[in-house]
Amino acid sequence: MEFNLYENDGNGYQKIERYDDEKTEELSLHYKRILDLLGENSEREGLLKTPLRVAKAMQFFTHGYKLDPVEMLKSATFHEDYRQMVLVKNIELYSMCEHHLLPFFGKAHVAYIPNGHVTGLSKIARVVDAYARRLQVQERLTTQIRDCIQDTLQPLGVAVVIEAQHMCMQMRGIQKQNSVTTTSDFTGAFLRTATREEFIHLITARLH
Repeated sequence: MEFNLYENDGNGYQKIERYDDEKTEELSLHYKRILDLLGENSEREGLLKTPLRVAKAMQFFTHGYKLDPVEMLKSATFHEDYRQMVLVKNIELYSMCEHHLLPFFGKAHVAYIPNGHVTGLSKIARVVDAYARRLQVQERLTTQIRDCIQDTLQPLGVAVVIEAQHMCMQMRGIQKQNSVTTTSDFTGAFLRTATREEFIHLITARLH
């Protein structure tokens, strides 16, 4: 499956999605069987194309397996003598809980302190998306983002905070609608109290 952007006759860009036909067909058969096992009639009008739609949707939700976050960062890494905090906050995040295959969603705040190299700002958001678009737990997602940036850019430190709502807590189980889960992970300079506090202040402050 590929997700590419193509110029659309001067009217901006349109997303082109290409799916693996064999995989889509096999997934569709399984989802058709699931509908029948749940007591539905997979042959009724409203559900005829549902297995196909779900097969494509699940491939999109998990397309992060086909992305290489390290290569994303390397593709836009530049020498720069800047050693202050670089923060990208409020990055929209959508993922799938691996325990119940239900969504969790929220925002990520990611910062690093360069050590001779910087990366394109959009690449930080792409790294978040590449790991989020997999079957995940929030704790592991937080650490994977941290490790990718630390290992690839070798900065003086990395900070990652994720705030998310989990449908497995809201739709089933404990059913607490307003609960928010926060995870954090830090390396290097962010292990120092003053630097970490500056980061926390920036992600909570309204600067505009």
